[in-house]
Amino acid sequence: MTTRSYGSESKTNGNMKQAAVATSQDIQQDFQALQQDVAKLSEQLAGMVAAKGSEAWTLAKDNNIDGLLTAAGGKGKKAADAVGEIRDNLAVAIEDSIEHRPYTTLALTLAAGFVAGAMWKR
Repeated sequence: MTTRSYGSESKTNGNMKQAAVATSQDIQQDFQALQQDVAKLSEQLAGMVAAKGSEAWTLAKDNNIDGLLTAAGGKGKKAADAVGEIRDNLAVAIEDSIEHRPYTTLALTLAAGFVAGAMWKR
């Protein structure tokens, strides 16, 4: 009786080993198929991203550069106008200062020249 049980256990173990090998091979085949599918999907996604990415980049570049140039031009014009206004106000203030306080204006001019000369030496 004991030999029979050993013999049947041996057959059972052999069947289990064959089933394990078959299952392992099935898993390997499924894994290879999955790898191929992922590779194909990656290629498709890369193609889509490249197509849409270049399209989006072109659209963003065209819209942003035009908008930035327009905004910069507008701000530059405003800055130039402000500098011109300050220049005009400064000229009027200097003229008024020369007319109403000539000695004070002369002293301030000499002081500014002295400071500029001292900075120039360094």
